[in-house]
Amino acid sequence: MHYGAIKKCDVANGEGIRTSLFVSGCRNRCPGCFQPETWAFDYGSPFTEVEWEQIFDSVRVPSVRGITVLGGEPMEPENQVGLYPFLSEFKNRFPDKTVWLYTGYTYEMLTSPVGSYPVATDLTESLLSLVDILVDGRFVEEKKQLGLRFRGSSNQRVIDMRKTREAGKIIIWEGCQIDRRFNPKSNGENENEG
Repeated sequence: MHYGAIKKCDVANGEGIRTSLFVSGCRNRCPGCFQPETWAFDYGSPFTEVEWEQIFDSVRVPSVRGITVLGGEPMEPENQVGLYPFLSEFKNRFPDKTVWLYTGYTYEMLTSPVGSYPVATDLTESLLSLVDILVDGRFVEEKKQLGLRFRGSSNQRVIDMRKTREAGKIIIWEGCQIDRRFNPKSNGENENEG
């Protein structure tokens, strides 16, 4: 697996201060993607144990809430193989830190029977068991909406995976209750949805 960047002290891709890993490789190729260079599976550098340790060192700081994995597309089968051992070790070392993962695939696609979709592999369920918050769905430029928390278009969901596993149905992360919408008639101020 390759990665394009590791960003420390990131506050844009999940709740609180986080370290974000941008993996390479994506077959979705959403129009309007903010990082089309990450579509190539060989973009950037190989993701090795050296990078693992850099990330682990960055989250030892008490103020860092966890890591975010995005891309590219973390749930491409090739990336699942690279991410599973890394995230397993992360959870082993930092059980109280959270993992956010962004994917252009939907939860339903990822949890469908193996072989139903190319991304539903033997490893998918195990990988998802390590994720606390899943932001799912392709970015759709026509549904782009300012003020959405931690996502770019209104079709994307921020799924609380712990609560989803407990309930046996999709539970949207409580933080989305404070999404905001931009009203151009309000002189640039945001208004609560509701």
